[in-house]
Amino acid sequence: MRHAAARDSLPDRIRLLMKLRTNGIADTRVLSAIESVPREEFVPESFRDKAYEDTALPIDSGQTISQPTVVAWMTWALQAGDRMRVLEIGTGSGYQAAVLSRLCRMLYTVERHRDLLRVAQERFKKLGLSNIQTQLGDGSKGWKSAAPFDRIIVTAAAHAVPPALLDQLAEGGIMVIPVGSDTEQVLLRIEKTPGGIMQQHLMDVRFVPLVEGKAGK
Repeated sequence: MRHAAARDSLPDRIRLLMKLRTNGIADTRVLSAIESVPREEFVPESFRDKAYEDTALPIDSGQTISQPTVVAWMTWALQAGDRMRVLEIGTGSGYQAAVLSRLCRMLYTVERHRDLLRVAQERFKKLGLSNIQTQLGDGSKGWKSAAPFDRIIVTAAAHAVPPALLDQLAEGGIMVIPVGSDTEQVLLRIEKTPGGIMQQHLMDVRFVPLVEGKAGK
């Protein structure tokens, strides 16, 4: 039954890839990574028929799985290489982590909701994603013991770039992070150069807020 479901999703997956190309995603590594990850495994059962629509979907704990176009653009902007160590803030469903794990050597991901992290861990194990390490914690503080990181991606909107994340970004590293209020957010690409921090405004976005501390469950 599981194999039949996978075959049934193939036309929808192909249509999504065509949509991403139409939206300007031409990087074959990014497209291949997205193609290789079954998005239906990362959405609630009641939304599986919408898994390959180009839209954000609700998951548990009041969070969302991001729109595939946004996932693709953030992944492209990060420019993760296969020898790099990448930190993700906000595991959520685990979908973005799964995509990035196809592109880097090791993916570290931090989630503040215990239940979300547990389910994501089960998905990673089911899909055989052995280069992902997880931690329950305050994402705004990063993962100090594993730093520095070649790349950092943040999947929740901060009011300002957390200083701890900048500190944990290696020189020459890149961070992709949404910044702003609940009503107005921009996606930033930040590069840490020998001469200082360079910022590039990529697009307007809408993410759940980055909240400090661990959640109650």
